[in-house]
This record gives sequence, structure tokens and C-alpha cells, in this order.
Amino acid sequence: MIDTIIQKYRHWKKYRQTYAELSRLTERELDDVGIGRGDIHFISRGADR
Repeated sequence: MIDTIIQKYRHWKKYRQTYAELSRLTERELDDVGIGRGDIHFISRGADR
């Protein structure tokens, strides 16, 4: 059970880190890498997989 909690915390932490980094990018930078601002949530969710 503790392992599951630790694993979920690590996934959440990686999600928040990725979300924060992508959110700091300008619209132009996001366009350069082919990401829309609305896609940040979904991309961040898949970052740890």
C-alpha cells in the first residue's frame, strides 16, 4: 500500500513538473514544437509513461 502511495506521488510530481515547464513557454515556442496550449494537460499526463 505504501508503495502505491509513493508511486502515485511520483507520477503526480512528474505531471506537475512537466505541466509547469510547458506552461512557461510562449505561444510561439509551443507552436515551434507543435503543441497547443490546450494540449499541455494531456501531454503532461503522459510524461511519466
